[in-house]
Amino acid sequence: MKSKTKEHDSGKSERTRWVLVITIIALVTLLLANIWWGAIHIPANEIWNICTGKGSSNEAWHFIVLESRIPQAITAVLCGASLAVSGLMLQTVFNNPLAGPSILGINGGASLGVATVMLFMGGSFTVAEYTLSSFLSVAIGAFVGAMIVLAIILFFSTLVKSNLMLLIIGIMVGYMTSSIISLLNFFSTAEGVHSYMAWGMGNFSGVTRGQLPLFISIISIGLIVSILLIKPLNALLLGQHYASNLGINIRLVRNLLLVGVGLLIAITTAFCGPISFIGLAVPHMARLTLKSSNHNVLLPYTLIFGGVVALLCNLISVIPGEYGLIPLNAVTPMISAPVIIYVIVNQRKIQYFN
Repeated sequence: MKSKTKEHDSGKSERTRWVLVITIIALVTLLLANIWWGAIHIPANEIWNICTGKGSSNEAWHFIVLESRIPQAITAVLCGASLAVSGLMLQTVFNNPLAGPSILGINGGASLGVATVMLFMGGSFTVAEYTLSSFLSVAIGAFVGAMIVLAIILFFSTLVKSNLMLLIIGIMVGYMTSSIISLLNFFSTAEGVHSYMAWGMGNFSGVTRGQLPLFISIISIGLIVSILLIKPLNALLLGQHYASNLGINIRLVRNLLLVGVGLLIAITTAFCGPISFIGLAVPHMARLTLKSSNHNVLLPYTLIFGGVVALLCNLISVIPGEYGLIPLNAVTPMISAPVIIYVIVNQRKIQYFN
């Protein structure tokens, strides 16, 4: 009996390794494809020369590759990883397969911050004698809005013990922010509404080459927090009472998770807009692919797989080439929504894997 169990575990480990290898290969392939493919055709040898520092005879190509495509591809990987890991942690701690980055209202808070800047303040605001640029104002507005909602959720987490009640409070906060945004849209100009709608479509081109180090640093902090929570997340799979008996401080874990998730969602939404469905669907894709709910392997794999899905969505969005770009939030539901439907329809059949 023991030998059969060992053979089963060995076969499962071998399968997991192959899945990880294939996914990493897919990530690298899609990363290169995103750098090569775009609205303007650039020969592969020219891209290679630019990336290796040999330069290019065409200055426009040099600028496009280094200042646009490479930052956009890196941003897509980090954004996809952040949203996917956030979704996984929320689904685990709230024991809800439909929990995602937008479920706690943090996305709504970021959207409200952007709406305030674009629709109420005309796209920019002044600090002392300095007027911040439109893009910087939007990024700051989104981050501040997300952090305010996170602070509200953390406050209620000290009053409410039940995860379900906290989840409901998050949903209510999201409804409130949506209501305020609707009022701002109603009283705003047509130009302001158009700008806000364009931001709401989402894109991975919001991080410039100069902003990339800051973006990477903040994302890394959030991802490190999530990795540190792997052990408590595994304990929570068996229920809060079991986790408490193991000495896990449920409230501390929940608050650390909220801070980590809030940081990841705030920074990705601030720079890339409210990217839909990736955080909700990718954790399910990862579970179904790995056939495991062990966060020791599931969380790192979800992180990588989130980058793969984000790169794929970004690549699809530039397929029209010189004819324009498909809005990112028009692409993500096409890939992710069928997965959510499958999970809902087969919810009774799908159990947490060992």
